[in-house]
Amino acid sequence: MCGESMKLQETEDGVFLDVYVKPSSKEFRLEFDEDELVVSCREAPIKGKVNKELLKQFSRLFGHNVELISGFTSRQKRFLVSDIKAEDVNRILASASKTR
Repeated sequence: MCGESMKLQETEDGVFLDVYVKPSSKEFRLEFDEDELVVSCREAPIKGKVNKELLKQFSRLFGHNVELISGFTSRQKRFLVSDIKAEDVNRILASASKTR
């Protein structure tokens, strides 16, 4: 199953999720490239628009609070999904993504 090998760091606060972002895509889409989560975003990387789109989509997807921890101006970003287990994050990502 896709997402099984993804490296997630579970803490008492939630789960750290590392993603690689492709801005200015035709649609918002989650894909796995080996063990890396690649997220295609519709927004252009201008004035934090991609970060806002990611936070909105991830909050909706997981149903939990999501916070951008690092990578504010980078394509490599780290998020914290609050009050959730790594197995739940993997399950949700697997059902929402496509494998390359």
